[in-house]
Amino acid sequence: MPTLYTHQAENVRKTWFLMVGFLIVVIALGWLFSQAWGNPSILYLAVIFAVLMNFFSYWYSDQIVVKLAGARPASRQEFFDLYTVVENLAITAGLPLPKIYIIPDSAPNAFATGRDTEHAVVAVTTGLLQILSKTELEGVIAHELSHIGNRDMLVSTVAVVLVGFIAILSDIFLRSRLYSFRGSDRNNRVGGLLLVLALVAAILAPIGAMLLQLAISRRREFLADASGALLTRYPDGLASALEKIGKAGAPLRRVSSATAHLYIANPFADRGGLSRLFMTHPPVRDRIKALLGRDKA
Repeated sequence: MPTLYTHQAENVRKTWFLMVGFLIVVIALGWLFSQAWGNPSILYLAVIFAVLMNFFSYWYSDQIVVKLAGARPASRQEFFDLYTVVENLAITAGLPLPKIYIIPDSAPNAFATGRDTEHAVVAVTTGLLQILSKTELEGVIAHELSHIGNRDMLVSTVAVVLVGFIAILSDIFLRSRLYSFRGSDRNNRVGGLLLVLALVAAILAPIGAMLLQLAISRRREFLADASGALLTRYPDGLASALEKIGKAGAPLRRVSSATAHLYIANPFADRGGLSRLFMTHPPVRDRIKALLGRDKA
């Protein structure tokens, strides 16, 4: 029978797979770029930076994300109802009590982060607390605790590192090659074919990495919705909360593309059109339908 931890082992395996894949991609790009530049040290620097970014993003992910979100610790006295909900659901889920943070923002949203269950963080916006009932808030918190219990944060952290570092590495290469390109380059020892391969890799690698991150993020939300419903035994609460969050449609004031996938709902304004292809979250209507087995009226 499915439980809150059904996907924990799977996510740990995915994390190691992504970390190994990340290093392979970085080594391949570093080798291509070093050959195109005729400088072997580029490969060594790429691998060193990849390892360092993996290390710091894993060990300090909660602190980094909290600061980026502009969140502050929530005191029990000021947010007693929120504390009660988190404590009760954490006990039910068999999880340590995560650190609780408040984001001073009128847009309703929430996220969970941290490298493991012992160093987890749950943050909610003031706007979320204002519009949700207790059962709806329980649904949202259960969703976030499901991310913690399933170790989703490991996968998402590695995905952020992969996308960010590959994009930076490719951007540096493209800018430097466009700046320094000369006709004589065609006759250098690298050869035209290798240079073309490096340029193509520099363009396509960040796009492929971003699409991988989006696919992981969208699937994570469906899984957390299902696990959260199992935890509360009341899927209507989360479905109703998602409906309210979706109708609000207000973007967060402090958010970046690197952390957008951590939130329970898309923290950016929905501009429609092609922008929906690159959304970090599945449509709210699809999530509600999955929870209730029908479209909510």
